[in-house]
Amino acid sequence: MKIFKKKISLISEILNKKNIAFVPTMGSIHKGHISLMQKAKKKTQNILVSIYVNPKQFDSNSNFKKYPRQLKKDIAILRKIKIKYLYLPTDDDIYSFKPKVSLHIDKFSNKLCGKFRPRHFKGVLNVINRFLEIIKPSIIFLGLKDFQQLALIKCHIKKKGIQTKIISCSTIRESNGVALSSRNMKLKTSQIKIAGKIYKYLKSLKKKAVPLNSKKQKLNSINKIILLGAKKVDYLEYVNLKTLKSVKKVSKDCNIFIAYYIGKIRLIDNL
Repeated sequence: MKIFKKKISLISEILNKKNIAFVPTMGSIHKGHISLMQKAKKKTQNILVSIYVNPKQFDSNSNFKKYPRQLKKDIAILRKIKIKYLYLPTDDDIYSFKPKVSLHIDKFSNKLCGKFRPRHFKGVLNVINRFLEIIKPSIIFLGLKDFQQLALIKCHIKKKGIQTKIISCSTIRESNGVALSSRNMKLKTSQIKIAGKIYKYLKSLKKKAVPLNSKKQKLNSINKIILLGAKKVDYLEYVNLKTLKSVKKVSKDCNIFIAYYIGKIRLIDNL
């Protein structure tokens, strides 16, 4: 595996390679990340993984500093699964240039997580836009666990005519249903069990098509989630995956979306 810390040396290496598959990460590599890379391997052996904890997508410096980091372990994992390229940029390497393509931030960014983390998606799109300009990948692999992020990147790429195809990959879950996330590393075993109970409850809400269109109905469901062990629920909504609009009733084209806290750890999911 070739490791690059400077974009100039990375660009020199991949300049004439037209089938680069890009998997962006913030490190703390888990089975969810690995599943993206395995899907990428079915398309090409020229897989480029980035590990970069992007400061511009955090709502506070303390949250940025608390994000789990395990670089030595990550490198060992990537070597073991035979990833070809790893990009470990510094802040200066990413943000020292003006991108040729301006950002397109769809109004969907104001919903769900955007209501509670107003600068988050601008930060995500900013760094992805820069990665795309540096790497020029033919394909980028993104997980459906972060559906809102994926949808906004897709809108940006389409609006700006960027020649990179997005491959959306299924959410990988723990045995109790909890969506894999680097933040899970901060949870105790007892908290993982709570998250599993919340997942099962969400699954039952969707299966029974429990409406969330009145304040009373939504409050009842949120209170149940808190009784199961959540400290706080930021949102609980049905969203149509095609129109990206909140809906009152369950249909085949919608998922139930949630952001909640267990202790100080914020978890998101959709199913």
